[in-house]
Amino acid sequence: MKNRIKELRARNNLTQLELAQKVDVRRETIVFLEKGKYNPSLKLAYDISRVFNKKIEEVFDFEENNNGSTQ
Repeated sequence: MKNRIKELRARNNLTQLELAQKVDVRRETIVFLEKGKYNPSLKLAYDISRVFNKKIEEVFDFEENNNGSTQ
């Protein structure tokens, strides 16, 4: 799943650690999210979106696979 977390963090002058603390996860979780190696729970996606004052779909890009399922 693609996302704009890194871009939004930079715009808001937040480190990975600061964002992780705001949403109550480990810094490594933010690293994996930014690299697209981890799909967040709905709650985490919501919490991250709220930190940036954005809608979930403005932060996360839920793409469809060829078989019709979402990533």
